[in-house]
Amino acid sequence: MASTHIEQKLSLLPDQPGSYQMKDINGKIIYVGKAKNLKNRVRSYFKGEHSGKTAQLVENIADFDFIVTSSEKESLLLEVTLIQKYQPYYNIRLKGGTGYPYIKVTHERDPKIELANEVKKDGGLYFGPYPNVYAAQETLHFLQKAYPLRRCNGFQGRPCLYANMGQCLGACYREVPVEEYDEQIKRIQAFLNGRTKEVTQELKAKMLLASEEMAFERAADLRDQLQFIEATVEKQKIISNDGTPRDLINYYVDKGWMSVQIFFIRQARLMKREKRVFAIVEDAADELTRFILQFYQRDNSVLPKELLVPAGLDTANLSAVLGVPVRTPQRGEKRQLLELAEKNAKIELDEKFRLMEMNTKKTSGASQEIGDALGLTEIHRIEAFDHSHISGQEMVSAMVVYEDGVPNKNLYRKYKTKTVEHADERAETMEVIRRRYSRLLKEHGEMPDLILMDGGDIQLNAAKEVIEDELGLDIPVAAMVKNNYHKTADLLVAAGEPAVALDHKSQGFFLIQRIQEEVHRFAITFHRQLRSKSSLGSKLDEISGVGPKTRQKLLTTYGSLKKINDAPLEDLQKLGISKKVAQNIKISLQARDTD
Repeated sequence: MASTHIEQKLSLLPDQPGSYQMKDINGKIIYVGKAKNLKNRVRSYFKGEHSGKTAQLVENIADFDFIVTSSEKESLLLEVTLIQKYQPYYNIRLKGGTGYPYIKVTHERDPKIELANEVKKDGGLYFGPYPNVYAAQETLHFLQKAYPLRRCNGFQGRPCLYANMGQCLGACYREVPVEEYDEQIKRIQAFLNGRTKEVTQELKAKMLLASEEMAFERAADLRDQLQFIEATVEKQKIISNDGTPRDLINYYVDKGWMSVQIFFIRQARLMKREKRVFAIVEDAADELTRFILQFYQRDNSVLPKELLVPAGLDTANLSAVLGVPVRTPQRGEKRQLLELAEKNAKIELDEKFRLMEMNTKKTSGASQEIGDALGLTEIHRIEAFDHSHISGQEMVSAMVVYEDGVPNKNLYRKYKTKTVEHADERAETMEVIRRRYSRLLKEHGEMPDLILMDGGDIQLNAAKEVIEDELGLDIPVAAMVKNNYHKTADLLVAAGEPAVALDHKSQGFFLIQRIQEEVHRFAITFHRQLRSKSSLGSKLDEISGVGPKTRQKLLTTYGSLKKINDAPLEDLQKLGISKKVAQNIKISLQARDTD
């Protein structure tokens, strides 16, 4: 089952393509994926049953992040780059390479076009990678026919079969001019970068003609070819022919908050993304300028060869201070990347606002829902109590404090009963409530707006008797009632009256559940600690010369028998223990270990 944090983030995912990064409890990226629709894809991990490695992956996901791209192709390119950078544990196929083919134009006197499994520094032109391998193969065959280069093994004194078919420029029998190759390569580049209008129009016309002539098999082949081209060819923003190391910074501002995205472009790829969201008080351009300067003046900060920023900044001043060219692109691929960074900044800020709204409903909004159900005007502070004991022994109580729906652990309190010696729920409740609120009265402390007891009408009546009759306080008291399955059900405000029914899908009900679970956990934990100390104390009591004071010193200082045993004799004597008793302690504990 997904955590509340993940459930909230799932509801905020955009219906857009992008790459998602799954993280473990330490924030380490353990899986990188791509999606045509981020909302549908990421949600699928947390809905339904999974098996094998997917189940293991989901079990280890503590958080996730995502980067929106302009197309599915760009999400693939980003996925490949991030996998190779972070080497996630659950990404196996793409660690050593991409696992997907590229279309390559070789760097030779007589170049040819072919498929490649990875990008090498061999001077060739690479396009891709392509997730649909079959579509890439079919597109390659189309290019070999439409824009032929060399398709043979080289000069052999006569035209090869492909040259006779018009699918080879003729390196097999003649010296092909370099300009002829260059012209074809330009056409291939244009085609693979998305300029396919003329070709697709021609193919559609041929397909229509084939259909009219009832050559349905030929029409189907042409239709498939169009689909292959559509699956393979797409204008790409994430990869560039320019290998200059550059950073792109863009922002989005709304409601006094600024969201900043930093894209790190290295080796023509988006290698890394950082993001910041913070409140601003000045003009957006001034705030962003200050942020940029602070960002690059950090220790171990590496400046790029070029920094791209949005319009409105003093680029000349930034260039002078940073010592690198700072530019605002007006058109082309760089401008599109800058717009992509702004798009991600907006999504990030929108997500923050929606999370803030959710958290408000979950915290202060949930408190108000409880107040409305009980007919109270305002609920700011709630204090809840629970008791714990075993067969009437080691009786303890615990109190937790929630302010505006959020636990304040600094105000938690633990109580060992002083006047109750056996299991008596009413007496124990009265003692703890009396001690808590008598002290607040004496110290003029802040009183709660609601007291919750983790029990039925016995605890409810006992608490009310102390609050109203003994102390004369006007604090509402309610009991958290459980159902037959020992789960939170309703609130009881008066014995003998119907419980206050809560909407079990409301944030107020969920808050009651959290409070009940937290106070129970806190009480049980305290009880276990006391039992552990009691057990240790009884073992120390068996040692000659160890009385209550010595036992308490040892338990307070060391906390366990092993640590006492491991302590040097001199350290025990520093606690005011005589040498003889210290020796008895060491001998007794060592004998116990031997046994």
